[in-house]
Amino acid sequence: MVIIILLARLLSFTLSYDMSKTLFDYHNHTYLCGHATGTAEEYVVAAIRLGLTEIGISDHIPMYWLPVDKRDPTIAMSEDKLESYVDTVLSLKSVYPEITIRLGIEADYIPGSEEKLERLLEQYPWDYVYGSVHFIDDWGFDNPEYAHRYEEWDLLELYEKYFEIIASAARSRLFDIIGHIDVIKKWGHEPLESPIELYKHVADVIAESGLAVELNTAGYRKPVGKLYPSGDLLRELVSREVDFVLGSDSHQPSEVGYRLEDALHEAQAYGAIRLVGFSQRRKFSMGQVE
Repeated sequence: MVIIILLARLLSFTLSYDMSKTLFDYHNHTYLCGHATGTAEEYVVAAIRLGLTEIGISDHIPMYWLPVDKRDPTIAMSEDKLESYVDTVLSLKSVYPEITIRLGIEADYIPGSEEKLERLLEQYPWDYVYGSVHFIDDWGFDNPEYAHRYEEWDLLELYEKYFEIIASAARSRLFDIIGHIDVIKKWGHEPLESPIELYKHVADVIAESGLAVELNTAGYRKPVGKLYPSGDLLRELVSREVDFVLGSDSHQPSEVGYRLEDALHEAQAYGAIRLVGFSQRRKFSMGQVE
């Protein structure tokens, strides 16, 4: 029995050690988005303290699809801050050579506004662009102020609508990574029966597009208490050998690196996963976790 316990502890340590060599965090916000705290430098320092290999700053892009006077400063940075955001992150690369720093952005996918987003994105030297969905028409479903509107939907129809937008985002070729792919479940609203055929379709579209998907640990902190993606959707993505990146979706420096190892262990339960990174919007291998 003692030998078995020692072997189990050794195996646990080995897995943890191997994973620590691949840990990186591409999803971090700053005070500029209006609903986070901390400067980009504070997030970088937090990542160094944790021993991460890379840290990416990926704040919310300005609400490009709306007139300037209709934009909510608590949801995304204002457009006049975007250039200074980029300059700040780029300057940190030389200040902290001990860690690789990536310039990212999280961009909402809004059907019908693709050209506006493309024009905005092409102005800056991103390492990667997250594509995410926070709105269904004019409903900001992940905003607690509007969470009551879930009651207006049949959940299966809502999931079909949401993942239809995710699939369109993947087909748009505007993004490198799909962020928090099933954030629609954030408040704990999930269909009684898993929409497996819907998940298969979305996984097929993403695999065909060549996009990476984020293992986003913010879901562990939310009412749903689950990784994004989790369960059947995660299984379908892994089975199609979709590439993954790691992201804590931190909104304060103390959340950098949050439960990344847990995310890797959860994904591993469905098979080997391929981790990738991005530089100047070019994908490269971060290794395979088996």
